[in-house]
Amino acid sequence: MYSREGDAQARSTAEAVARRSYGKLVAFLAARTRDVPAAEDALSEAFASALADWPVNGCPANPEGWLLTVARRKVIDMYRGRRRAEIAGERLQIMAEGLDAAAANADIPDQRLAMMFACAHPAIDATIRAPLLLQVVLGLDAKTIASAFLTSPVAMSKRLVRAKDKIRQAAISFSVPEREELPARLDTVLGAVYAAFAEGWTNQAAPMSLVAI
Repeated sequence: MYSREGDAQARSTAEAVARRSYGKLVAFLAARTRDVPAAEDALSEAFASALADWPVNGCPANPEGWLLTVARRKVIDMYRGRRRAEIAGERLQIMAEGLDAAAANADIPDQRLAMMFACAHPAIDATIRAPLLLQVVLGLDAKTIASAFLTSPVAMSKRLVRAKDKIRQAAISFSVPEREELPARLDTVLGAVYAAFAEGWTNQAAPMSLVAI
């Protein structure tokens, strides 16, 4: 039964999970789909579902697993609905089985580091790599990032969209690069980490997935 107390607890739990695990959940989904926007959209919809379901049915014991299960359904529905030529039925089934297995596991693999290196790939414009890292890992919106990089929110948003599309189009791998490839990407990753702490962004309110709900 819905109650104000239940609603407050649900929102508090969702915001805590967003701060703690937003990047982890996006990274896990994106590593399997190689589609960062789809992972972000699916997770955003999962949070919206949580804010509708948890006040009525109570917060789950494993909220991250609950969100991943819902996001998994959303992302598969997205691919089925789009009917992308590159998403063959066999590949979709493999992806679904992998997400199913992970959602049933309380210990979700943390692939944020791999995603950070993917965002720092040489195929992506060097000037957008750090902003991209800040959005996909911390969930910061384009307006917040634009203010730090002295550009307009509209311009930043367009550049972020293009960078995410590049990850999918270039089939960039979500993995930690080999030793000889590290120097080309490590500075970008470390720079984004430093910026996040220097600007105090790690202590902000919930990321964009909840702000927009």
